[in-house]
Amino acid sequence: MVKVNIISDSFKPLKHIFTHFLSLLFLIPTFVMAQQQAIVTGKITDERGRGIELANVAVKGLPGGTTTNGKGIYKLTVPADTTIDLIYSFIGYQSQSVTIRPKTGETINSDILLRSVSTNLPAAEVVDQRMNTSTLIRLDPRQAALLPTVGSGIEDLLKTLPGVSSNNELSSQYTVRGGNFDENLVYVNGIEIYRPFLIRSGQQEGLSFLNSRLVSSIDFSAGGFAAEYGDKLSSVLDITYKRPDETAASLSLSLLGAEMHIEGSKNKFTYLLGARYKTTSYILNALETKGAYRPDFTDIQSFLTYTFNPKWELNGLAYYSRNKYQLIPESRQTDFGTFQEAYRLNIYFDGQEVDNYSTGMGALALIHRPHKNLDLRLTASVFSTVETETYDIQGQYWIGKLDTSLGSEQFGNVTQAQGVGTFIDHARNYFDAVVLNIDHQGTRVKNRNVLKWGARFQLQDIDDRMNEWEMIDSAGFTLPRPVDQISNPQPSRPDLLLNQVARANNKLQWKNANAFVQHSWTFMDRNEAEYTLTAGLRANYWDYANELLFSPRASLSYKPNWEKRMMFRIATGVYNQSPFYREIRMFDGSLYPDTRSQKSFQVVLGSDLHFMAWNRPFVFTSEIYYKYLSHIIPYEVDNVRIRYYADQSATGYATGLDLKVNGEFVKGIESWASLSLMKTEEDVKGDSYQYLVNTDGKRITPISENQIVSDTVTVFPGMIPRPSDQRLQFSVFFQDYIPNYPTFRVHLRLIYGTKLPFGPPNSQRYQQTRRMPDYRRVDIGFSKQLIGEHTQHKEKSLLKHIKNMWLSLEVFNLLQVNNTVSYIWIKDVNNLQYAVPNYLTPRQINLKLVAEF
Repeated sequence: MVKVNIISDSFKPLKHIFTHFLSLLFLIPTFVMAQQQAIVTGKITDERGRGIELANVAVKGLPGGTTTNGKGIYKLTVPADTTIDLIYSFIGYQSQSVTIRPKTGETINSDILLRSVSTNLPAAEVVDQRMNTSTLIRLDPRQAALLPTVGSGIEDLLKTLPGVSSNNELSSQYTVRGGNFDENLVYVNGIEIYRPFLIRSGQQEGLSFLNSRLVSSIDFSAGGFAAEYGDKLSSVLDITYKRPDETAASLSLSLLGAEMHIEGSKNKFTYLLGARYKTTSYILNALETKGAYRPDFTDIQSFLTYTFNPKWELNGLAYYSRNKYQLIPESRQTDFGTFQEAYRLNIYFDGQEVDNYSTGMGALALIHRPHKNLDLRLTASVFSTVETETYDIQGQYWIGKLDTSLGSEQFGNVTQAQGVGTFIDHARNYFDAVVLNIDHQGTRVKNRNVLKWGARFQLQDIDDRMNEWEMIDSAGFTLPRPVDQISNPQPSRPDLLLNQVARANNKLQWKNANAFVQHSWTFMDRNEAEYTLTAGLRANYWDYANELLFSPRASLSYKPNWEKRMMFRIATGVYNQSPFYREIRMFDGSLYPDTRSQKSFQVVLGSDLHFMAWNRPFVFTSEIYYKYLSHIIPYEVDNVRIRYYADQSATGYATGLDLKVNGEFVKGIESWASLSLMKTEEDVKGDSYQYLVNTDGKRITPISENQIVSDTVTVFPGMIPRPSDQRLQFSVFFQDYIPNYPTFRVHLRLIYGTKLPFGPPNSQRYQQTRRMPDYRRVDIGFSKQLIGEHTQHKEKSLLKHIKNMWLSLEVFNLLQVNNTVSYIWIKDVNNLQYAVPNYLTPRQINLKLVAEF
C-alpha cells in the first residue's frame, strides 16, 4: 500500500548580498544544485504498523540512497524536474516501487507499507527468521566479484570476517575459530561440496567450486549453527545459486584468466551456466623458486530448473573441473635468519612435478509444495574425483653465512660455507573417490513457527595408491650417517635410510546415515519484545567404526522493543565429525582401524547493535565463544596439506572473542572491520618424553662429559598450542568512491594475523610449538565504470547491449611483505637442521575488464 502527498514549498530567496566576486563563484554551483533538487520523506512500516529500521530507499539507476532510522522514518534528496523511480526494500519483505516527478524545491511525503514475503513464499520467510535469530550472517555476492584477490572471491571475502583465518592468498582454504580446513561445511543449494584430497600447496589448488557470478546469496556461520546443518566442528557456508527471471550474461578478462556466465528463463524453464579459466603462471613466476610454471585450471557448471506447476519443480546442478599443475624448477635463492646471524640458501634443481585433479559432480532435486506452507525436497547427488600427484625432483643445495657488518666490503655476501648437500623427492600418488548421496528435507511453516526435518544416506568408495619418499645426502653422506670407524677394516654398512616414506594401496567403502529434526518458535511478550527459540537434534551413524552419535543443539534470540535496535542470542550444542579418509590414514599410508568421531561442545553468546553515525547506518556485532574438544585427532599442517596422527587422540579447547563493525563508512557503500582474539590448545593422550639427570639433579645433554646418571625424568607436555592457534586476527574490507564521481571506486582488503605454530618434520606434536612470523597483506583495486546507467548509446551501436562495464587495476601485496607459508628443512653433514622459510607472492599488478550484458 502506497500513500503519496505532495507539499508545495516556495524557494526562499537568498538573504545576504555578496560583495566579493570570489565568494560568488564558490556559491553559484551550490545554488544551481539546490535549484535542481527535491526532498522525499516518509515512514516505512510493516503489516503491524511498526516502523522498519534500516530499510533501504534508493533512486533506481543512481548510486547512493538512504536507510530508515529506528522509527522507520527516512529523508532522501532526489533529482527534480525529471521522472524517477523510488525503490523501497528490506530483507524478508516484498520490494515496492513508486514513480514520481518532483518539482524543484518540493518536499514529497511517501509512506510505504512493506509486506512480509511469508504470505506467498514460506521458504523466504524461513531464511529471514534464520538470518535474524541465528549465528548465520549474510553477505552480498557482488562484493566478492569486486574484491581484489588472487583467489576465487567468495572464500577471500570470508577471510575478512571475524573468526576466519587464512595465511595463504594462493589458497581458498580457511580455518575458523581454532579448527582446520577439514572442519568446514560448504553447501550449494543444499548439496555438500568436497575439497580435493592430494593438494599440498596453494600453487596446485586452482579453482574452487564456488563461482561468484552464479550466486544469489551467501550465508555463513562461524559456530553454534543449527541442527539442519551437517556434522562438522567449525563452520558452515551455505550458498544459494540464482533463479534468473530475465536473460543476462557477463564476461571477465584479466591477466589471471577469464570467466563468463549466461542466465535466463523461458516459460517454465530457467538456466544458469558459468565457465572459468585460470592460469597463475604470472603470479607464480615471481616466487623465489624459479622455473617453468604451467598451471592450467578450467571448470564449467550449470544450474537448471523446470517448474511443472506451482506444486512441482525439478532442478539440476552439474559441475566439472580439470586442474593441471606442472612445474619444472630451476633454481632458488633465499636469505633467512636474523640481522646478527643471517644465512643464504641456494638450490639448483633437476626434474619436474606434474599434478592432475579432475572433479565432477551432478545432482537432481525434486521439489513438491502441496500447499504454500509446506516444502518437500528429494535430492540425489554424486561426487567424483580422480587425482594424480607425480614428481621426481633433485635439489643440490649450498648454505652460507652472510656478512652482516654494515661497514664491511663483503656486507650481504656469503663469507662462510655452512654445508652442501643433495635431496631427492619422489612421489607416485593416485587417489580416486566417489561419494553418493540421497537426501530428503522438509520445511513446514505455520504462523511464526517453522518445523524442519531431513535424512541422508551416503556411500563413499575410495581407492588410494601412494608411494612417496625423500632422500637427503650431505657432502657425499646419506643422512643420518654412521659414526666414522677409520681403523676398522670392516666398518658397519647400515641400510640406506629414506625419510618420510609412505606406501599404500588402500581400497575401502563405507556408509553414512544421518537425520535431523528442528523446530523454531517465535513469540512476543507484552512489551512487544521478540523471542525466537530454535531446538533440534541430529543423529549420525558411521559404519567404519560402528558409531551412532546424537547431537542436540539449541539457540535463543531476544530482540527487545528498545529505541535502539538490538539483538541478543545464545547458541549451544554438540557437534560430532565422522572422519573422512584423510583422518584415518597415518603418515606411512596405512589405515588406523580404531578411529573415532571427533566431538565438540560449543557455547556462543552474541549481540547485534544497530546505530547511526554521521547520519549513516552501522551494525556492531560481538560474539564470545567456548568450544570443548574431545576425541580430536592431532594433526600437522604444511602449506595446505594436513596430515593426521591417526593413532593418537587428544582433548582440547578453543575460546575467543569476535568483533565486527560494518556499515556505510562511505555513504551508500558497505564496508567493515573485524577483530578476533582466540586461543586453542590440545593435550595429546599418552604423549611424553624422558631425559637423564646427574647426581645434582641437572639435565645431562649430549655434549655433557663424565656425567654420572642418577635418574630418568619423564615429562608430560600437557596442553600445547594447536596448529591453528592464531591469537589475534584483524581484517578490513573497505570500499570508497570519488565524491560526485561514483563511477570511480576503490576496494581494499587488509589482513593481519599473528604467528602460527609449526615444528620440524618427523617430530612429535609437543615439539611443534615454534612460531611463524606474522601474516600481513594489503590488496587494493581501483575501478572505473566505463558503461552504466549514465551512458547513452546510438540505436545501432553494439555497445547498447552492454549494461555495465568496469575496468580495474589491482595491486596485490601493496606493502611488499614477505609472508611465510611453510618451511623447507635442510640438514648439513652434522645432521643439524635449518628451517628455511617458503615465502608467498610479492607485490604484483593485475588488470581486469568486466562486462555485464
